[in-house]
Amino acid sequence: MILRMSNEPTYRPDWDEYFMDIAQVVSSRGNCSRRKVAAVIVSDQRVISTGYNGTPRGIQNCFEGGCPRCAGDTPSGENLDECICAHAEENAIVQAAYHGISVRGSTLYCLLSPCLMCTKMIINAGIKEVVYETEYHFTEQARDLFTTAGVLSRSFKRK
Repeated sequence: MILRMSNEPTYRPDWDEYFMDIAQVVSSRGNCSRRKVAAVIVSDQRVISTGYNGTPRGIQNCFEGGCPRCAGDTPSGENLDECICAHAEENAIVQAAYHGISVRGSTLYCLLSPCLMCTKMIINAGIKEVVYETEYHFTEQARDLFTTAGVLSRSFKRK
């Protein structure tokens, strides 16, 4: 039996808000000096993998100078092919694989809409749905790939 100390109604977030809040906390582990992003992969209302953006395992953290592009003065969105940081979605998928966890049929919650590279990884991993909080360079090509592959993508709006 749970005792409540007041007559105030208890707020309970819906599943989207709950998993997006978890993604927000996961992003605090990101080691990219430019942006903190996270992804959470969920199956049957259970977190099966998380990922945040930053340098690969065993490489000096980005915020410690591990990524020359991020440490430099390159403008946002330019020379992305020179960045050695992995994206949150990529890390969530790779971490699941590293630990032998299938992500087929799951839902991926991410703070930013996926880039084209992550879109292709999401499709190939068999993820069925992507929920993102903020749109960031979500190209028409990425949207079309999701549609063609039958992956539902939708924007999450906080209440």
